[in-house]
Amino acid sequence: MAGPGPESEAMTVPPTPEGTDVRQRHGSAARRVLVPLALAQFICSFAGSNMNVMIKDISDDLDTTVQGVQIAITVFLLVMAALMIPGGILADRYGRKRCLVLGLAVYGVGALLSAAAPGLGILILGNSILEGVGTALLIPPVYILTTLLFTEVTTRARAFGAIMAMGGIGAAAGPLIGGLITSAISWRAAFVFQALVIAVIILLSRHIDDPLPPDPGHDFDTVGAILSATGLILLVMGILAVDDNGWLAGGLLLAGALLQWGFFLWVHAKERRGARPLLSTALFHNRTANLGMITQNLQWLMLMGVSFVVAAYLQVVRGYSAIETGLIFTASTVGLLISSLAAARLAKRRSQRALIVTGFALTVIGIGVLLALSANGSPSTWLSTPGLFLIGLGCGVMLTPSVNVVQSSFTEDMQGEISGLSRSVSNLGSSMGTAIAGTILVADPAVGPYAAALVVMGVIGLGGLGAATLLPRTPPPARRG
Repeated sequence: MAGPGPESEAMTVPPTPEGTDVRQRHGSAARRVLVPLALAQFICSFAGSNMNVMIKDISDDLDTTVQGVQIAITVFLLVMAALMIPGGILADRYGRKRCLVLGLAVYGVGALLSAAAPGLGILILGNSILEGVGTALLIPPVYILTTLLFTEVTTRARAFGAIMAMGGIGAAAGPLIGGLITSAISWRAAFVFQALVIAVIILLSRHIDDPLPPDPGHDFDTVGAILSATGLILLVMGILAVDDNGWLAGGLLLAGALLQWGFFLWVHAKERRGARPLLSTALFHNRTANLGMITQNLQWLMLMGVSFVVAAYLQVVRGYSAIETGLIFTASTVGLLISSLAAARLAKRRSQRALIVTGFALTVIGIGVLLALSANGSPSTWLSTPGLFLIGLGCGVMLTPSVNVVQSSFTEDMQGEISGLSRSVSNLGSSMGTAIAGTILVADPAVGPYAAALVVMGVIGLGGLGAATLLPRTPPPARRG
């Protein structure tokens, strides 16, 4: 059913130093603001997927295992998820542009350290820790600034569409670009490429003006941040430990769940005392936003999970090189590009609920096609391309409306908190996707575990489809804190 999306609840923002907001500026000025924000999302998504095609090269060079590389990938995604909520609060307290530039700088240092890593430990420090921390600092400002600067219905939809398209393209094209760089030079050059892109973004970000002043009096809930981050880390580490030690995995999962429960009790207690917690409980009282965050989590879980499974299978079982693996993944990149380019037209003709439902349906069908073609015994792995194309097409259809549903469910005063929570939920999905799929696959990445991992991803996709059908056809007005 066609209809206006929730972004139609435009927020009023103060004039920029030039005396106009972005909707009144010339198109070229708006593009100067949008380009660095979209590139920032691109490089962070690229970093989450490009290592998938370097699994064999990195494990051989650093004398580690496939599971060691999986841990590095998962920890990177997990650090982002665990610190994204505090990152959103810090953006409000110290300024969105300041946190954006600081995050970019930390990320760049991590990329250079990863490029020079002599072993897995330094790679985890550079890629998983520093790049993860940098991403957690820079991504919330990207979404807060976009919401505050692009206030008119059409321009905000286009801005979010461009940012999410670049994020999806980064995730989908990561294997191809990473494969090209790895095959032409080395896997280390892929990290140098990231550092160069970061330098370009820092230069371009000079054109960004923060529309709101920093709020130094914004309380930072240190205890809440520790409880939330530690709980998330233990939950995902528990998933990673399932293959090696069932008792340890169970203990980690239980401890993570208890810490998350303790976090929510802490939040309630602070609010009862009139203090400001890390997250307001009002964020969880919006049914539309909650459903939107579930769809965000599951779509990234599927995208990253399928990417890791297929990439590991092609390299470890079939002996494909980084460039050959990347070329096969071009199918998902093409699918995502097609749907992203059509996003603006689709948003005018269909409700955001309809687009999210369609996206999950296409993605699940794509996983089914991968399974069906892998079961026919053909030696040609190029038969993976139809399924990957459908997965890319489906993800491209639903990425932008999912973000719009969540961000536009709240007004300006809650953008810092909801941006951090939304990005945390998405990155938690990415880390869980890699952890779940990798745990099934790395024990014996042959056809049986490959199919089992894809079945799990398909079932999760059906859960996302169910959540999407519960979204309201006409979104309610944005809520205030």
